[in-house]
Amino acid sequence: MREPSPEAWNRVQRYASWMRRVSVGDLAEGAFHVLRLNSPALGWFPALQGLSWRITESNLPYADLFFSPYLEKVVISPSPSWTSSGVPRDIVPVIASTVSALPASTLQSLWVAYTEPWADLKESLSSVALRCGPSLTQFISPIPLSDAAMNHLMQLPHLRVWRLEGPPPPCDSALPSPPTFPPLTEFALAGGATRGWISLFERLEGSVSSTQGVTPLSRMKESLRHLRSRNLGGSPDLVINVSFTSTVQIFRNLVSLCVDNYCHDGGRCTFKLNNDNVTKFAMALPQLECLFLGNPCPGNTCATTVACLLLISVYCDKLRELEIHFNTAKIVEDFKDISEDPRFQKLRSRPRCPLSYLGIHKIPLTVDSPNFEVVVNGMVNIFPSLHHCTAAEDNLDWDEVSERITERREM
Repeated sequence: MREPSPEAWNRVQRYASWMRRVSVGDLAEGAFHVLRLNSPALGWFPALQGLSWRITESNLPYADLFFSPYLEKVVISPSPSWTSSGVPRDIVPVIASTVSALPASTLQSLWVAYTEPWADLKESLSSVALRCGPSLTQFISPIPLSDAAMNHLMQLPHLRVWRLEGPPPPCDSALPSPPTFPPLTEFALAGGATRGWISLFERLEGSVSSTQGVTPLSRMKESLRHLRSRNLGGSPDLVINVSFTSTVQIFRNLVSLCVDNYCHDGGRCTFKLNNDNVTKFAMALPQLECLFLGNPCPGNTCATTVACLLLISVYCDKLRELEIHFNTAKIVEDFKDISEDPRFQKLRSRPRCPLSYLGIHKIPLTVDSPNFEVVVNGMVNIFPSLHHCTAAEDNLDWDEVSERITERREM
């Protein structure tokens, strides 16, 4: 391969100096080394603002060639070849060292797209977080951060999207100045951290008397639209009870609340709400469009019935997706109560939400043929826009209900 002329290098340099966004993956062997040898004094990309870096063994030693003091948006992801085999452990320290050098003072968005958290990268990513300034609006990472880094992010005034791994930092609500959360619009948790964060919110909200009005969560209570908890391990992180719902419902402008929580093995259900609790919760969050309150289990021990579906449909009149536990032991009688009981008279005349998806998962259903229509009619009455009920593969009666709902809509 012939070495490019100085004039050719000058043209490349001028072109690179104009670039604002670069995506880095694999190049031909030796290409990164040639770039290193011919790097201009100010670097190849002195004004770069956006960097998408797919880490590979070939580009890792040269990542700094693409670092710029003006970086605003950075996405870091692993090589596709590591998806099944995992990242080679011997290069993790090199990744950590390189990430530590990432310029962060002008960052607006940092997205670390790794699918597994590494303790090895905690210190390096925390150092990046600590160097982020007030321009930061989005921080997404499955890698746990230090307490100092999380406390720093909490103080950033313009942070809007925060997806994280791990429990909250220790917080003494008796301190004269507890942390003041930024006006987040999206807050996503993973790895069994939800219980700790909900407990923190409860303490912070109770740390200031109602007469004072302003709490550490005041801005977030108004701004938050999306709250999500992903439990990757499959074991229960929290109990869905009144303590949980009363804390969550302070975020009165929520559009989506998704709790990916699983009940205990052996049928011990962690869903502890009744119909009255659901009523208060639904009335407090009228903007909801998506509500997932844990994966409905087969225990059939919960205190909620199909009446809670009517309550949700009426009070959350924008809802489109729903997953919630409800007891089906007396489902036919419960549907008859909805249509006849005076307690539901006013609700029966109210408009319903446009829900099209109902997640059944493992909720059991056993009804005889004459009563299938009672269940189908009851479901369609509560959710007039319902397209289908999604149940576990062996949940045949729900499959039948879903098929009849679909057939009815196609008529």
